[in-house]
Amino acid sequence: MNEVVNGQEILIVTGMSGAGRSTVANTLEDPGWYVVDNLPLSMVKTLADMADKSGGALPRIAAVVDVRGRDLFADIQETVNELRHTATVRVVFLDAADDILVRRYESVRRPHPLQVEAGGLLEGIRLERERSQELRATSDVVVDTSSYNVHQLTTATREMFSSDDVAGLQLTVMSFGFKYGAPTDVDLMADMRFIPNPFWEPELRPLTGVDPSVKEYVLGREGASEFIDAYVAALTPVFAGFQRENKRHASLAVGCTGGKHRSVAVARELADRLAGLPGVSVQLRHRDLGRE
Repeated sequence: MNEVVNGQEILIVTGMSGAGRSTVANTLEDPGWYVVDNLPLSMVKTLADMADKSGGALPRIAAVVDVRGRDLFADIQETVNELRHTATVRVVFLDAADDILVRRYESVRRPHPLQVEAGGLLEGIRLERERSQELRATSDVVVDTSSYNVHQLTTATREMFSSDDVAGLQLTVMSFGFKYGAPTDVDLMADMRFIPNPFWEPELRPLTGVDPSVKEYVLGREGASEFIDAYVAALTPVFAGFQRENKRHASLAVGCTGGKHRSVAVARELADRLAGLPGVSVQLRHRDLGRE
C-alpha cells in the first residue's frame, strides 16, 4: 500500500452506460466534490497535479470516465497506480441488470453508444459489459443501481461519499429475501435459512423481524446466537484490516427466504453488535421488508 502524503481524494466514477453515472456526478457536487464529466483518462493525472498545486482548494476530485474504450481497464490501472503515490484513489463502478438498462434506454429514446457497432440495443449492452468485466471485478466500490430510481441513487451516493471526512469504516448492513434475488453489490453475505422460519408459526406469520416476539423466536433458535457470536468475532479482524487498507465503505447482506423475519431480526442484531467495533459506523437497511 502506497503512503499518501497529502489529503487529496480522487474518485474515478465509471460503469455501464445507463447505470447512473450522471446522477452520481450531479450528487457529488453538493457535498463539495469537484466533478469533471467525460474527462479523458489521460487528463486525470494532469487535473490531480493542478489540484495539488492549488493549496488545498480542490481536496476532492471526481472524474466520470466512459467505459467504452477497449483498453480502459489497463489505462485506469496505470493511472490509479500513478495517482496513489500522492492521493487516496478509488474506482467506483456503476452497474445494472441488462433488462433494466434496456428499459432505461427505451424510456429516454436514446441509442446506446455501442448499439450501432454491436447491431442492436441489447447487443450493445452486452458488448459494453464484456469490455468492462475486468474493470468491474477490480473496482473499489461496485454499486448495482437496478433497484434504484433517481432519488434513491442520489440518497445512496450521499450516504457513501458525503461523509468521507468521518474516520473509520462506513458499514451498511442490509437484510434481503433470496426469492427476490441475492444482491450483487455487497462485500459479505450471510444466509439465515438454517434457522427455522417464523412464517410457519401462525401467530408470527403476519409480524416481521422488527417485532420483539419474532426477534425472540429467531435469536432463540438452536445455533442462532452461536452463529452471531462467531460471525462478529470473525468480522472484527476483517473490519480492522479494511481500515488499515483505507477501505472506507463495506456492505454486509443478511438473507432469508422472503426478507421478512429471520434476515431482519439477525441484521438488526448484527448491526447493533458491529456498531460497537472501533472505528465502525453502521447503517441498517431492509431491502425487501414490506414487499410480500
